[in-house]
Amino acid sequence: MNSYSIIAEGLGKHYGATRALDGFGLRVADGTVCAVLGPNGAGKTTAVRVLSTLTRPDSGRALVAGFDVVRRPAEVRRRIGLAGQEAAVDEILTGRENLEMWGRLHHLGSAAARRRAAELLERFGLAEAADRRVRHYSGGMRRRLDLAASFIRAPRVLFLDEPTTGLDPRGRTEVWRTVRALADAGSTVLMTTQYLFEADQLAGRIAVIDGGAVVADDTPERLKSLIGGDHLDLVVRDAARLGDAAAILAGAAGTRPVADQDTRRLTAPVRDRVGALTTVVRELERRGVEVEDVSLRRPTLDEVFLSLTGKAGS
Repeated sequence: MNSYSIIAEGLGKHYGATRALDGFGLRVADGTVCAVLGPNGAGKTTAVRVLSTLTRPDSGRALVAGFDVVRRPAEVRRRIGLAGQEAAVDEILTGRENLEMWGRLHHLGSAAARRRAAELLERFGLAEAADRRVRHYSGGMRRRLDLAASFIRAPRVLFLDEPTTGLDPRGRTEVWRTVRALADAGSTVLMTTQYLFEADQLAGRIAVIDGGAVVADDTPERLKSLIGGDHLDLVVRDAARLGDAAAILAGAAGTRPVADQDTRRLTAPVRDRVGALTTVVRELERRGVEVEDVSLRRPTLDEVFLSLTGKAGS
């Protein structure tokens, strides 16, 4: 049987008439990365705050690292790390001084704090910049330093609330590399994100939350299969022939394709990928409809997200 680092059952949290969480339920297995996706206001940050003991739920229960977040919050805190949406580092101090300070705040002695800071600087690829003031760090380096600070106590479970918000592609890649390394080392990571590609890259399991409740929870590939198998895309050369191409694609797919007038693109799910592609190409040629591209692909998480929540992802 799987062992779970996080178990949430029927969590509810109300702020006046607003239901931030409404029956939220989730299980995250040990040593895995789980991404929580949802539109703004869906309850992602509230879920993290409840699971990390920062907010008390109004109903339901949650266990983190085997301890109840309401009854045993101190035990939970000893076993978790948390990195919020903004990096909580002091720009005046160096990277080393930041980590040593966090070590002392976690009640490590001065020698132990120095040793732990040195270990984390090496582990997170910051050793060469250890004695540089943080105000001179890049966004990715600051985020990695923030992650390192959350690992002062080597937590069993790490919560990351939108860890790459505001980072450029290079900084985002640096954080991704760090998160993968943490999971490979045995930590359980629960991260919230609005970046669908990020969830697809990092998470072995994805929970989609909407209206304070989990509406889907599965692997990325299985979530994609919820809205059909392969998709066939066409890009028509002449926008005037978009209707003709749509009729051809609809006949092969058995459903009306989604059309984008600006890009002249048509998309439809297909069951028989080879048969549908052959039929469409033959009919396009027979009717003289010229296309710039014809391709088969798997559904994207963005399409899954839109299907489940009615809102486009970031």
